[in-house]
Amino acid sequence: MIRFVDVHKSYRVDRRDIPALQPFSLDIADGEVFGIIGLSGAGKSTLIRLINLLERPSGGKILVGDIEMTALAEPALREQRRRIGMIFQHFNLLASQTVADNVAFPMRLAGERNAATLRDRVNELLARVGLTAHADKYPSQLSGGQKQRVGIARALANRPSILLCDEATSALDPQTTASVLELLAEINRELKLTIVLITHEMDVVRRVCDRVAVLDAGVIVESGTVVDVFLHPQHATTKRFVNEALPEETAGEQTAFSQVQGRLLRLSFRGDTTLTPTLGRVARETGIDFNILAGRIDRIKHLPYGQLTLAMQGERVDAALVALREAGIEIEELNR
Repeated sequence: MIRFVDVHKSYRVDRRDIPALQPFSLDIADGEVFGIIGLSGAGKSTLIRLINLLERPSGGKILVGDIEMTALAEPALREQRRRIGMIFQHFNLLASQTVADNVAFPMRLAGERNAATLRDRVNELLARVGLTAHADKYPSQLSGGQKQRVGIARALANRPSILLCDEATSALDPQTTASVLELLAEINRELKLTIVLITHEMDVVRRVCDRVAVLDAGVIVESGTVVDVFLHPQHATTKRFVNEALPEETAGEQTAFSQVQGRLLRLSFRGDTTLTPTLGRVARETGIDFNILAGRIDRIKHLPYGQLTLAMQGERVDAALVALREAGIEIEELNR
């Protein structure tokens, strides 16, 4: 659905070019939720605003479907932008307009004048985001979560195929964040929209994204499926984000258990292997002893996963590790 080809972006400041994004290529598949995570100033907002050309790249090509956005003249670009909805961090609602008028605003800009058509579409969207009873209220009368739901309804008004979320949950409390993320996941599932979501929180990525790219100082330092990046982060920046999403005792486990006897292992389970007693079976078959030191079971989007840190002892530890790997369990040795 979205393709970046050798794209880079710099800003001209005091007659100098300041790079915001180093050259990169990236594909985002049709119908997936793609997360972009990075610290403040990493280039996340610049990257997402390149998709609808609110920011123009300094070089390279950007394609949406089979259309090269960077080659379009302004009238054609405006037409293509209607295919791309956008949700903003601070809502950006029109304070003097009602909720219903805020949602109808993009349709009016696109030329829709039929009152019945506008009313029916607004009612449909407000029902989807759970705000039917608030149609005649003004933004000042809404909570932060309700304002963001209005923003989501407005972004869907012209039936886009792509939804861009620019830090859509960073201004919300944890409970409201969870409900907004659940709504976005529902929209992705039911409307088959491609969603590009930028955030500085790994937990947001874990809850709703299929794949993720990690930005550090304008460079994509790591990308892949969320489960691979979350369970096996490679770059220091990615590890920092993952550790911040974990309990403190889990993030620091390698140091905490450095004096434990035996081979210190981290076992990663995903999918069905999370729900089967493979470790106990292998222990009985091989006669090894193990001591569970830390662990967690959770979900990445809809996929169950688990990680156990344990110390393993016995004459047949190597045979046990072979059997565990054959059962689909990933193993990392922490004290070798």
